[in-house]
Amino acid sequence: MMRITETIRQRLPFRGEDGSTRRPVIGLGVIILVLLLLYYPVGMLLSYEIADDPDFAVPADQLQPGQSAAVAIAAALLEREVNEVGWVANDPFFMPSSLLDNMPAYQQGIVGALARFAFELADQIGRSRGSSQLDPDLKDASGLLQYSGEVWVWDPSVSLTPTATSEAQYNKARKALENYNRRLASGDAIFERRADNLLATLDRIALDIGSSSAVIDRQIAEHADDFIDTQADDIFYNVKGQAYGYYLVLRALREDFATVINERDLETVYAQMLDSMHRIVMLNPIIVSNGEPDGMMPNSHLAVQGFYLLRARTQLKEITNILLK
Repeated sequence: MMRITETIRQRLPFRGEDGSTRRPVIGLGVIILVLLLLYYPVGMLLSYEIADDPDFAVPADQLQPGQSAAVAIAAALLEREVNEVGWVANDPFFMPSSLLDNMPAYQQGIVGALARFAFELADQIGRSRGSSQLDPDLKDASGLLQYSGEVWVWDPSVSLTPTATSEAQYNKARKALENYNRRLASGDAIFERRADNLLATLDRIALDIGSSSAVIDRQIAEHADDFIDTQADDIFYNVKGQAYGYYLVLRALREDFATVINERDLETVYAQMLDSMHRIVMLNPIIVSNGEPDGMMPNSHLAVQGFYLLRARTQLKEITNILLK
């Protein structure tokens, strides 16, 4: 009889002296704990995406006569990263994607490249001469893309009240670029396809990637002998994102400035420069390591990336030197 009673007690929910059921409560607690333990790793896995398709482009039939292919790809890239892939750099701590570091570094690298291009549009290409008025859409886009990528709806370092998110500002920049391109098609905006404008734009891009190569060089010099370099992957993916943004913009600029490129016989060197940028984009190690450049193990992915970066910069300078003649 005692055995039967004990068996029943084991199979039925245990009730305490106060009559409460303990086992379901414990079971529910275990389930909640398991869900919490899975929430971040599974959420990170589902959120993670490095969108580096080198063939990403705006279909030719979507471009109207007079519009800029480079402006169109910049707007499309913002649409993809902010609204389709999803912007993660500003996700709050309770979102699993807040623990990601490579993806936000990559996305911010892309926006950094687009911000530089937007500045060149406003300062050079989008007005007839340096003394003419800035185009209002390009002025807005250039300023909005300078906005920090890490601002959520509430940022106590900025204000105790809700503020504009990074996504909101970048979407405004995208709309400004799209509106500028529509105005180009209707003849209400300027896109000066002159050799000096192409020269100035390529020169600024060369300076920007030169700065990135300096960051890589410093990281290798100071941390190549570290047992684990926790910053190497962030730098690698930020530069990869920058290179990807520039690769798409430079490829589109080849269409926008086709006449200049053909007249100056730049087709070959321009293609070589794009190939170098493409090689940076396609670097995709499973684990980013920052080993000694002359060591056997581990590999130095930063050194490889820096090599192609400097190669692209040299080719950009070669193009600008030809444009100077």
